[in-house]
Amino acid sequence: MTRVAKPLLKSKQYEYGVFMRNFIIFLIFIIIPFKGLSDEWPDRSKLPIPLEPFSGKIDKTYENSASAWQSPVSAPDGAPNVIVILLDDVGFGQTSTFGGLIPTPKLDQLAAEGLKFNRFHTTAICGPSRAALLTGRNHHSTGNGFLMEWATGFPSYSTMLPKETATIGEILKGNGYNTWWFGKNHNTPDWETTVAGPFDRWPTGMGFEYFYGFNAGETHQFYPVIFENTTPVEPNKSPEEGYHFMTDMTDRAIAKMKISKSVAPEKPFFMYFAPGGMHAPHHVTQKWRDQFKGKFDMGWDKYREVVFKQQKEMGVIPSNTQLTDRPEWVPKWEGLSKDQKSVYTALFENYAGYFAFTDHEVGRLLDAVKELPDAENTMVIYIVGDNGASSEGGPDGTLNEIMNLNGITPTIEDILANLEKLGGPESEPHYPVGWAWAGNTPFQWVKQVASHLGGTRNPMVISWPAKIKHSEKPRDAFLHLIDIVPTILEAADLPMPSSVNGIEQKPLEGASFLASFTDASYVGRSTQYFEVFSNRSMYQNGWKANAQHTFPWRQDFAPGNWQNDQWELYNLNEDFSEANNLATKNPEKLAELKANFDEAAKTYGIYPLDDRGSARLAMPKPPVPGSKENVQSYTYYEGSIRIAEPAAPPMKNRAWKLTADIKAQGQQTEGVIMAFGGVAAGIVLYLEDGVPVFDYNYFEKHTVVKSNQPIPEGNSTVSVEFAYKGKQGETGKGADIIIRINNKEVAKGMMSETVAGRFGIDTFGIGLDTGQPVTHAYKVPFKFTGEINKVTVDMVN
Repeated sequence: MTRVAKPLLKSKQYEYGVFMRNFIIFLIFIIIPFKGLSDEWPDRSKLPIPLEPFSGKIDKTYENSASAWQSPVSAPDGAPNVIVILLDDVGFGQTSTFGGLIPTPKLDQLAAEGLKFNRFHTTAICGPSRAALLTGRNHHSTGNGFLMEWATGFPSYSTMLPKETATIGEILKGNGYNTWWFGKNHNTPDWETTVAGPFDRWPTGMGFEYFYGFNAGETHQFYPVIFENTTPVEPNKSPEEGYHFMTDMTDRAIAKMKISKSVAPEKPFFMYFAPGGMHAPHHVTQKWRDQFKGKFDMGWDKYREVVFKQQKEMGVIPSNTQLTDRPEWVPKWEGLSKDQKSVYTALFENYAGYFAFTDHEVGRLLDAVKELPDAENTMVIYIVGDNGASSEGGPDGTLNEIMNLNGITPTIEDILANLEKLGGPESEPHYPVGWAWAGNTPFQWVKQVASHLGGTRNPMVISWPAKIKHSEKPRDAFLHLIDIVPTILEAADLPMPSSVNGIEQKPLEGASFLASFTDASYVGRSTQYFEVFSNRSMYQNGWKANAQHTFPWRQDFAPGNWQNDQWELYNLNEDFSEANNLATKNPEKLAELKANFDEAAKTYGIYPLDDRGSARLAMPKPPVPGSKENVQSYTYYEGSIRIAEPAAPPMKNRAWKLTADIKAQGQQTEGVIMAFGGVAAGIVLYLEDGVPVFDYNYFEKHTVVKSNQPIPEGNSTVSVEFAYKGKQGETGKGADIIIRINNKEVAKGMMSETVAGRFGIDTFGIGLDTGQPVTHAYKVPFKFTGEINKVTVDMVN
């Protein structure tokens, strides 16, 4: 019995043990709610990630307790450094790397180490492209359907980036990365860019630990409007002493990278490097410009032929690609006058010099990367343009592009007479339409025209020595800016969080193309819509339907009648350049894609379409947060500087009176009381040997009204009465001007026309002229040497 009983007892114990084990498993997986990764630390599905759970022991006193440091979150093991370089306004056929005639040796070198992508797409305009790049969502989904200067009160067009679309900076910072932004920020509504904030839509509020750059579509490269984090700063030297913003931001980016790796070599970083190049104004020294003297005398027609041939020879485009026809809005080069050719080539030589200089500066950054301890594990994503080449210089180009954006076109004679200013601090140059068309070889159209590849297809180069093996053959996957964020996240082995700072996130609308790094057959996106300024397109499985609507060089032109747009149809699998319109041959496919566009428009918030240019630009924008709407009186104190134009008093197309309460030493006092704008256009009130001077810079035509006497010693008021002659709603009309000292008239003048749209890319300020000078009658900043108690600007009508 005993011999039998023992095995029976052992068997029951075994069965009981199995039962208990299974019961515990049942409790863990069935009764207790399954949490997956959230039971582990760190749980990366939600940001921010709390400190590591405490693993020590806490008793009543330290003698019986055990300390244990709680670690902050670190990036996953092996996560790479990531640098995203984004140029501005570059055509597919401009760089030598993709067959163009502007030498870009540093970009060539990066491509020789990594991969080229020849079917990468942007939105066709800068701010929307950047929103898509940074968030991984389509630009309308982020409220950035168009530019902040043209913002409207519809959610998709307010440019107010919603909290539901966290940026890659926010995600990587929350996962243990350093995050830095250098250069252009065109994703903060400009009425939110004052020193009063709010700052949650500034780079430092969007997940970037450090920002050094400008909050606008462009900046003057010699007199930039710079912010460090949220504080306005001025260049440390003048243009005459060699200052250029591109060099400045590159120096700071290299320093930041080196310091970070010195202190924390194992911590990865994300750097967003977005220079002003190649957006106008094209500012560069003569040394760089002179390299290209005579290089483009062949003209834009021949340029396209040469580039097209090189693109085929290099394998940048398929061998069966056709060169698209010259459109009616570009004249034949051979039919131009001698003066036209002289102006047009000079403007493009200047652009090429600026591009060569930009390539050199980016090259300094890339050279510095190679000195890092983890250089091999640094992924560089170099996107060569946020849209295609720009035609915003108009038919003849310009030395003052702000004037062109206000709808005023210079003559060839005007440009010729001032060519000695080209590229320098007194110019804001842009080349003519024909060079933009040529720069987008082999495609049709230009920047802003999202319907066609000339607006949306940009080169891209990616290098990651640890993971990417070089190939001469370009990757031809159909990709879009929204695919960059998912690719970075997969490369870093990170999920897209479902919640950031307690706010549920919109799903990513892009998809990772990390597989393309090792798989040359990766095909990319199957579908993608495009829309900017009513120019629209729908891509699906190789087919693309296009409707071109507006003209980038005609801000005064709003065609309306969207139903009359002529839709085109292309098969990109057989027609790389959109050369053969198949709309009449395949109306069924066209109808299908048009219907798909309508669905996408409803899904992503494209509607309502809006084709207004200058009228939309002139629309009142929201007041500075914390101020009131329809304010009729504005008061500023000394030190109020760097106030963006939409956040400044509305001193255009209406009457106003400026009154300055000052304390001075009579003729010994000098300096700026109020300055608004800069080289392109603006207004300034200053004292010269105690004498009040008002200068209205109307696109370099100066109306100067000067007092017949200086101010007295002690406290005084100096006022300017600006009596606008236009009726309500009329823009750009003339004005009568009166200066008073202590209510006594001391000078008067008049002008026949005024700036209707914007003064430009500089700002409003009290007590000094920051950045660009409104006039060269003084040297900036020309700080006021007396005391300014306050400056009041009252709206008269």
